[in-house]
Amino acid sequence: MSKEKHHRDWIVRRCCGSICACFLTLAAVVGFIILVIYLALHPSKPSFYLQDVQLRSIDLTDPAITIDLQATIASRNPNERVGVYYKSLDAFATYRDEPVTVPVVLPAIYQGHKDASVWSPVMSGDAVPVSSYAADAMRQDIAAGYVLLHVRVEGRVKWKVGSWVSGGYHLFVNCPALLAASGGGAVGGAFAASATSGVPAGVNVTTVSLKFTHPADCTVDV
Repeated sequence: MSKEKHHRDWIVRRCCGSICACFLTLAAVVGFIILVIYLALHPSKPSFYLQDVQLRSIDLTDPAITIDLQATIASRNPNERVGVYYKSLDAFATYRDEPVTVPVVLPAIYQGHKDASVWSPVMSGDAVPVSSYAADAMRQDIAAGYVLLHVRVEGRVKWKVGSWVSGGYHLFVNCPALLAASGGGAVGGAFAASATSGVPAGVNVTTVSLKFTHPADCTVDV
């Protein structure tokens, strides 16, 4: 009986060892395949460009800012084998790292291999509170004939390879938007209300003559 018991124990141990070896081999093969696929595909982050900004009006009632603008943002997928799902994207503008518009939701889209997409969101902020420093600095900049805003996009992206879709990744896009007076001159009297506009004297309102200077590359973090 003792010999039979030892023989059964040896068989059980050998079976367990074989099963464990099979699992370890399978895990190693799967890990190797995933590594090869990652190295072969290695998705590059999408490229973003700020094509245009139309600054319509600004009300600099201290310390809040009311602003209305429209931006044209282009994106390109540089990957040859990887598609990109853009989900939950929000666009907004900042001045000196302070938000001056409320976030606008951009349409969710799928971007195929080497494809490009364009969004043209209208961004505005009604009496957005900012620091007195930022309000004063914007007054000085516009009076000098220029202002540097940043158009930002934040959200989530997913990679698509064949029928497989990855989990979500955070997307952060920052686009510098330099606006300047035509010919580079100062905006004389930019904050003086027109006598025929019906705007009370002393209110800091301007129908802006600042124009977007040139398309700009955006920094992208995923």
